Amino acid sequence: MAFPSAPSALWSVSLLTVLFVAAVHSNIIYDDNPLQPVTSDETVSVGGTVTLTCHVPETDNSSLQWSNTAQQTLYFGEKRALRDNRIQLHRSTATELSITIGEVQLSDEGEYTCSIFTMPVLTARATVTVLGVPGKPQILGFESAVPEGGKVTLTCTSTGSKPPATLRWYRGEQELEGRPDVVESVPDDPTYNVSSELTLEVSRSDDNALITCAVDHPSLAPGDKRSEHALRVLYSPNVQILPESNLPKEGEKFHLQCLGNGNPEPTSYMWEKKDGELPPLAKIDGAFLRFDLLNKSDNGVYLCDADNGIGNSQGEYKLLVQDPTAMSTSSGVDHAVIGGVVAVIVFILLSLLIVLGRYLIRHKGTYLTHEAKGSDDAPDADTAIINAEGGHSGAEDKKEYFI
Repeated sequence: MAFPSAPSALWSVSLLTVLFVAAVHSNIIYDDNPLQPVTSDETVSVGGTVTLTCHVPETDNSSLQWSNTAQQTLYFGEKRALRDNRIQLHRSTATELSITIGEVQLSDEGEYTCSIFTMPVLTARATVTVLGVPGKPQILGFESAVPEGGKVTLTCTSTGSKPPATLRWYRGEQELEGRPDVVESVPDDPTYNVSSELTLEVSRSDDNALITCAVDHPSLAPGDKRSEHALRVLYSPNVQILPESNLPKEGEKFHLQCLGNGNPEPTSYMWEKKDGELPPLAKIDGAFLRFDLLNKSDNGVYLCDADNGIGNSQGEYKLLVQDPTAMSTSSGVDHAVIGGVVAVIVFILLSLLIVLGRYLIRHKGTYLTHEAKGSDDAPDADTAIINAEGGHSGAEDKKEYFI
């Protein structure tokens, strides 16, 4: 019988494929055969590269072959059988056949078969699992600011994951508990869309706090895909009055500033003096109350009311104008007192030094005199000589010294 004209190698591959299919459908397993191929299951993410390795403990010079999920031959030994540039030969020896599949797609998932063409044909299967990489999460719900004490509901969504991703919420570094994830399958696609909701009751301390939605998935390293937004909280101002100087002096210029820490910033300020009217020379300049010439009659408690449309708040400051003359006199008196105290301390120290010196001198003279006391009390000359010696040798030791 004559075959159509074609390269003999292709006919050989086709014949071997027929034999392989027959062997696969025969379900014959030769676990104890030293020529039994050995493979391993692999997991790869979409867009990655996977390596399929098939090896046999021993060889009889039979060729190894890899086939895809549709039973199409990929490589027969070193010979490429399928024209797919994503599939490349990695290593081919008498006991091993390894290939790589690059730019992996979801459609590449399934069982791959390694065969050795002995009689009968022996096979081993390797399951390739392809992970669908989830998209960057998108957060909705930050469109407008939230009044203090109100509630905000945020929704985070991530698409294209396989298996379904897990979504996690954070305020800063603190993990928050949202509602259970909602998982939806994508029609005509093996991937999933995942969404999660988080409801917060906000306070002024939450203003500008970073809320983060992070995707947890085996195809990603921790923190690889996350989105974050800052909360905007509206709250009434907290008012504080700051003086230009802590020692306002009579006759000088001076001002008070009303600081309203709120969101938004205050737009309206009202100044008044407690238990009285504002001084005639005091001028209101928005958040400032200015005094062109301070007077002691300006003393009193001043109030500032700030309003930002969300609410209003009031602060107060007690003004006490200082007399510059009295302050100067007081300063001179203070210096005089300090100088007097220093002089007294110096005098006491000098007196102590003089007394101590005189004491040491007197003590030394008495000691030297008592050394020769025995000769003064002796009844006769012989006894005086004995007493005067006092266990000392040399005439110089019995001398008396007076200073």
